[in-house]
Amino acid sequence: MTLRRRIAAAVALVVATVVLALAAIGYVTVRAQLRGEIDQALKTRGAPFTQEREGPPRPGGVKTPPPAPFGGASGYFQFVRANGTAFTGEGPPLLRYGARAIAIARTGKGSYFADETVRGTHLRVLAVPDPDASSAVLIARPLTEVDDVLADLLVTDAIVIAVGVLVAALFGGLIGRAAIAPIVRFTRRSESIAGALDPSQRLEETGTEELVQLASSFNRTLDALERSVQSQKNLVADASHELRTPISALRSNIQIFLESHRLPESERSALQASILAELDQLTKLVTDVVELARGHGRDEGTEMFRLDAIVEEVVARSRRRAPGLAFDVELEPTLIEHDVDRVERAVANLIDNARAWSPSGATIAIRLDDGTLIVRDHGPGFAEQDLPHVFDRFYRADRARRMPGSGLGLAIVRQTAEARGGFVEALNAPGGGGLLRVSFGPPLSQPGPDLRAVEAPTGSVRSRG
Repeated sequence: MTLRRRIAAAVALVVATVVLALAAIGYVTVRAQLRGEIDQALKTRGAPFTQEREGPPRPGGVKTPPPAPFGGASGYFQFVRANGTAFTGEGPPLLRYGARAIAIARTGKGSYFADETVRGTHLRVLAVPDPDASSAVLIARPLTEVDDVLADLLVTDAIVIAVGVLVAALFGGLIGRAAIAPIVRFTRRSESIAGALDPSQRLEETGTEELVQLASSFNRTLDALERSVQSQKNLVADASHELRTPISALRSNIQIFLESHRLPESERSALQASILAELDQLTKLVTDVVELARGHGRDEGTEMFRLDAIVEEVVARSRRRAPGLAFDVELEPTLIEHDVDRVERAVANLIDNARAWSPSGATIAIRLDDGTLIVRDHGPGFAEQDLPHVFDRFYRADRARRMPGSGLGLAIVRQTAEARGGFVEALNAPGGGGLLRVSFGPPLSQPGPDLRAVEAPTGSVRSRG
């Protein structure tokens, strides 16, 4: 069901409910008034029987002229003796009676109203005592006129309700159309933007407050989409540019290698080593590009693990690969929730960057404190113009252009850190050298030494070292 039809149905339902309630109240009020008039007339007819009279009662206890024939405004009278027998002024008794009427005849006290249907006629009956004759008097009056009036009223109410619902549905449809007209225009505009596949377009933030908020929210989504699309375009363009050089060099070396039987053995070996190095560089570049293209979903493949244990393992590998460097490591036990493989790769990129800039015999200082990892080298540090761009994709400082690498390692570090609400920062350390500060998100706790003994069941806390 469309929103417009829902609005029309809701309006019709509300109007129908109100009209039905008013009709019911009117019906009950009229019914009570008409029956009240009948009851009052019966009380008036029964008043002479309950009033005290001077002198002996009439024979048979009848204090009024003989009752009129059954029906009519004059009413119908029937007497019930204390012994349970009944009689009328003329004709056989027609009204049913029971223990209540006999009790009134015996005690001379009490009264009650009752509805009866006799010979197809709906009657209102009043029972009152006749103390002088030691009997109860049943006074009946037809409700035919009242029932006819109420039946006509029901028909009128039904017509009014039906007409009210139809009119309400009509106006509800008109109201619904007017209410959703801005939404229809909004939908058409958003469909036009989606069909054009152009995230640079925006919706007009006009109309009611709700529509302005909706358009603003949609535009913010388009902003994020445009940034994402542009980022992916830049990544593809930069990757294409970066891949062109190693592929060209690799192609040239392969072409030479095809004629390598004419070369001396030493040159052949050097050529093979060059091809393998270029393949390694190309593989690393493709891997980095794929890693960056993954984005940073917050809940993909996350688990709890010891960050300090990851750093220890990466440092151990770096010691084996760079025996000419010293590592000064101080790690506080830290528990985080993240993608462990991506964090391990990011930590390795940080330490590899420090290794690349550290001269032989230098010391790389690594600290993990309050969930923040700090890596400092003792190299030349960063140029001031390079500091804002250290973590950008494919960014290479002037001094780094002749060094191996693609400029993606620190970009991966930033993407991994921001995936869980962390941060990255590049500084020049006091006394020289570069300093990188990275948080992979707030630690889950600040555990004590006892956490080192925590084992790593599958899908739970992961501990290494």
